[in-house]
Amino acid sequence: MMKKRTVLITLKNIIISFIFMSFIPSCSQTGETENSNINFSFSVMQFNVWQEGTQVPGGFDAIVNEIAAHNPDFVTMSEVRNYNNTLFYKRILQALDEKGVKYYSFSSYDTAILSKYPIKEFSKDNAIHSMHKLVTEIKGQEIAVYSAHLDYTHYAVYLPRGYDGNNFNKLPAPITDLTQIMNMDLSSTRQVAIKAFLEAAKEDIAKKRIIILGGDFNEASHLDWTESTKNLYDHRGIVAPWNSSTTLYKNGFRDSYREVYPDELQYPGFTWPAQNSWALDADERDRIDFVYYYADRRISVDKSAILGPDTSIVKGQKVKETEHDIFLAPQNNWPTDHKAVISTFSVKK
Repeated sequence: MMKKRTVLITLKNIIISFIFMSFIPSCSQTGETENSNINFSFSVMQFNVWQEGTQVPGGFDAIVNEIAAHNPDFVTMSEVRNYNNTLFYKRILQALDEKGVKYYSFSSYDTAILSKYPIKEFSKDNAIHSMHKLVTEIKGQEIAVYSAHLDYTHYAVYLPRGYDGNNFNKLPAPITDLTQIMNMDLSSTRQVAIKAFLEAAKEDIAKKRIIILGGDFNEASHLDWTESTKNLYDHRGIVAPWNSSTTLYKNGFRDSYREVYPDELQYPGFTWPAQNSWALDADERDRIDFVYYYADRRISVDKSAILGPDTSIVKGQKVKETEHDIFLAPQNNWPTDHKAVISTFSVKK
């Protein structure tokens, strides 16, 4: 039995290593030689960096190492603070350049975007609610990339789990009234941000740009709180049409992870919490980090995976995930309380 188990484990490790090495093609590695209908491919990483990595020893270096190792075409980042009168984008560009990895970016607060391609235009702080935007070009095709960090207050996913959505204190009992839950969700500024994004995206649609929205939404997806999961993860019977995801879907945007893995039971794709918990007596696992795209006929999702540990915090304890999600293992120490998402897209002529 021991020899058989060792062989199986070795085979599994080989398969995972193969997936890890081949997962993310950079734009320069794919193209017309593989499929004459594909003009180019590009990858996007959504990365909440937990206060610039300051909450974990060596966190900033770990952020740099993860980006350099996976070398995505775009990185959308949350929790940029520009600590100690420094500009985060300058520090991270320099650190990546020292590793031989070239990116472009711009001065921003709270959210940031890294691009492998020169930036044609970008937004200033507060120009788009809770977001920043850049426009670049690949093989003559303009791409608009948005980075979002939505309101963390009125965190309504906590109500059925028995916690307050604002102060995160434990409630006398879980709240399972859907109207009350959705009213709290609407009390946040998340919907304001989504409306601002959709308004800004009208220009991109009119200009026939490819549109990407990556971010920490601080809200779950209607694709995850379903009939199939209503009795799991302390959902307590709730099927919730979470506002940000339903609004985006109604306006033609799609969730790249769920496009690749539509089965929310087999592929829950949790991105929170990786190593820090506010609800110690609850199973608060959720997918709150996303890479969305505007689903016109030209773009499709090739691959998507979770970058980070294959464990989550459940009721204050580290628990190994046992479903079928693909986890790309961290290089060393993981720098954040979220897990990252990486999706790869193809764009047709």
